[in-house]
Parts: sequence; structure tokens; C-alpha cells
Amino acid sequence: MPSLVEEQGAIGTCCAKARAAFRAIATLYPLFLPCAFDYFGGIVGAMNVKETDNTCCTPARVPGPESQINDQATPHTSSGAGAQEPRHQPEQPIEMVVAEIPGGEAFVGTSNPQLPVDGEGVVKSKRLKPFRMGVSAVTNAQFAAFVAATGYVTEAERLGDSFVFAGFLDNPEAFDGVPQAPWWRMVPGASWRLLAGEGSEAQWQPDSPVSQVSWNDAQAFAQWAGGRLPTEFEWEHAARGRLGDVPYPWGHQEPDERDFFPCNIWQGEFPARDLGLDGYQGLAPAQSYQPNGYGLFNMVGNAWEWLADPFSPRSISKAVKAAHAGKKGFKVSKGGSFLCHKSYCFRYRIAARSGNSPDSATNHQSFRLVFDVE
Repeated sequence: MPSLVEEQGAIGTCCAKARAAFRAIATLYPLFLPCAFDYFGGIVGAMNVKETDNTCCTPARVPGPESQINDQATPHTSSGAGAQEPRHQPEQPIEMVVAEIPGGEAFVGTSNPQLPVDGEGVVKSKRLKPFRMGVSAVTNAQFAAFVAATGYVTEAERLGDSFVFAGFLDNPEAFDGVPQAPWWRMVPGASWRLLAGEGSEAQWQPDSPVSQVSWNDAQAFAQWAGGRLPTEFEWEHAARGRLGDVPYPWGHQEPDERDFFPCNIWQGEFPARDLGLDGYQGLAPAQSYQPNGYGLFNMVGNAWEWLADPFSPRSISKAVKAAHAGKKGFKVSKGGSFLCHKSYCFRYRIAARSGNSPDSATNHQSFRLVFDVE
């Protein structure tokens, strides 16, 4: 059986073409506002952001310069990296605390949708078997153990660059901006080890959720660890923690910018400055804030989490389907992140959903595992 490294070596190289295509199309989108804003003490250029713009805050690598993915598309040439890696059990099990999630009737969606265009207002139900879920997202320390045991190289490392939020860069103007969302930059060398590229070692913390990992990377880790990515039914069922059709893992109370900070999201004007009133500017430790009724941490906010399901709008509406045209092959992502704000990306809710290409990675994208009960 070939090793992870051997299988990765068989993948065709497309990095040069991908970066060239990205830079070619990026030049078609000038940065409109030459004004500056302060973020973590850094001065960067910004575009005017509409208060009502609810497009998803996750850029994607996608084929074709005409594709529009969440209004933030970046072209690439497929590398064939989506092939499943063989299952490798760890020689010594990694330490992963799990919660017991009871089976029974479960549902996805909500009777009170905020972004119907994503399909969150379509409620479906099914019965689930009991399962176990990691109490938090996979951490940097756990992913490092996987890499040390297998020699695995992530897609961002193979492609040579990845998406980074501009606020984490000392000189964001030096990097290509994403069309229609220039607060995202394509940074050479950005990876799970160097979240914002060269010189960003200090951003890596062992107890933070691993980030800059693609869906394919998450699948490889899951196979090695003997688990799998959760389905959308499993994820929402676990996130609700027995509370039913509530918007948040703790219930109905909405986070604010005064005195209620139950999760790690953006406070202040996006994307100008995160006030950090919830205690963090950027990723918080994987086990932060109060857990939900099942003992699960950060089911919303902090970092997006990859799910097993292919993304579809779950709607027969032609308008909804048209809004998600071009997302064939995308995978579901849930939970929102530290970059979410109600004025821009109100997806730090249980029923909220997004999709991204399986080879995309950012510094706010992570995952957690589930395990079948024998």
C-alpha cells in the first residue's frame, strides 16, 4: 500500500498555472478606495463594504476565470488532489476528547431563516444513530502529530500559497487581492505551519484549531485518526445540544457588542477593525467559551468547520439555485468564524451554511471529527 507521501507525489503540479491565472484576473479588479484603516496597528487599503453585504467570507480556489464563488472567486487548475487517501491508523492513538451524542430524530434547517438564499429555511429531518464527536476542532498539536507520523503535505503547501485575511499581514498590498473581497490576499508560503506566510510563526499556537487546511486535508487526517467528518445532520444535531430549533448553541440570545460575548466573532466595523471585545482578535483556543449542552466548544464562531456533505442550496427555487451556480463539487462548511459580523456574514448560527471548493484553505477554516459507535 503506498504511503501518503508517495500518493501525494503522484499528483500533477498546477501551481505555476494557478498563480498566473489568479494574478491575471486579479488585475481586472482595481482596489477602489485608496483610503486606509487601522487593524491590529497595521495600515492596509480597503474597499467600501456595504452594510447589507451578506456574501460569505470564505474565498475559494475554483476552475475558470468566469466563476463567481460567494462573489470571491479565484481561478485554479485542478490538480487531482481530491483523491481519497488510504486509511492509516495511528501507531499510538492521539489524545482526542469526545462527547457522546445521542441518536434519535434530528433535523437541519430552521423555521426562522436569516439567509434563505443559502437554503437554511428548508427543514428536513431523519433519524440518526448515536455517535461520538470531538469536543473541539482538531488542534494544531493534533495535526502536527499526524504530519509527524505520516509525512503528510497539505494542499496549501503543495500549491505554494493560500488565502490570508489582510489584517494579519504587515504589508497586504504586496499580495494579490481576491476580486470583490480584497481583505483576502493570496500569500505565498501560507500554510497550517505559517498561517500568514513567512514571518508569522507567532500566530501558530498548539491549542488553537488547525487552519489553512482544505477539505481534502481534513479527510486525510480523519482517515488516519480512525474517524470521519460529520454530516450536516450530525453537526446541527450536536450543535443544538437538545435545545431544538434555536439559532445558537446556547439558545436564543444574540451576541452583541456591549456585554454578551458567548463566542469568537467580529466586533466593530468589518473589515476595518476588530475590537476584540470577546477576548480575541483572530483564533481563540479550540476549547474556549462555555460548551453547549453536549459539552462541545465553539460550534459557532472561531473557525469554520468542514463537513462531509457536498454543498447544495437545498431549494427548488430557481433564484436560489442561480445564486449558487458554479459550485459543483463544493463541500459544506458550518459554524462561521472570528471574521463573521452580522452586517456582513451572519453565519455564526447553527442553521447557517456555506460551501467551498475542497482544495481551498484559509486562516479561519478548520474541522472536527466524529466517530461511529460500534
